[in-house]
Amino acid sequence: MDVKTIFRLMAFFLAMFAFQGCSDSDDAYSEPTLDVTPANIAGTWMLKEWNGVELQKGTYCYIVFTRKDRTFTMFQKFDSMYARCITGTYAIDKDSNGDYVVSGVYDYQMGEWNNSYIVTELYASGSMLWTAKENPDDVCRYVRCDEVPEEVIKESGYKTE
Repeated sequence: MDVKTIFRLMAFFLAMFAFQGCSDSDDAYSEPTLDVTPANIAGTWMLKEWNGVELQKGTYCYIVFTRKDRTFTMFQKFDSMYARCITGTYAIDKDSNGDYVVSGVYDYQMGEWNNSYIVTELYASGSMLWTAKENPDDVCRYVRCDEVPEEVIKESGYKTE
């Protein structure tokens, strides 16, 4: 055998061994999930999709959950032409099906959230999926972010202390 043939055979066997580990097995990667607790949802989240569709340009919803006192601060602009800052308290409970349910009450006697949400996914990578308890077609995907953008806070008129 000449040197070229040996190198071709070596390349062939190397390729065979390299691709042997690539198979369509049932050992697919499963992203780690977290329990839905105030500690695990604490922080800043941005609404990324609503019912599978990304929000239109110029609309947004950021929600900041505070673990210690179970309060939230929401900055949103999608049901009004003006940005708003809304505050209140939230609760996490398990329902009779064993699902984690997030609900909230707005400050200043503005009432309860329109829906309670079943948290169907809370991934360690920083995304969560909420499904309205009374309307399974109402689905929100949130992604974790470092902070609410400064221009969003200013636009809402929120005064930081």
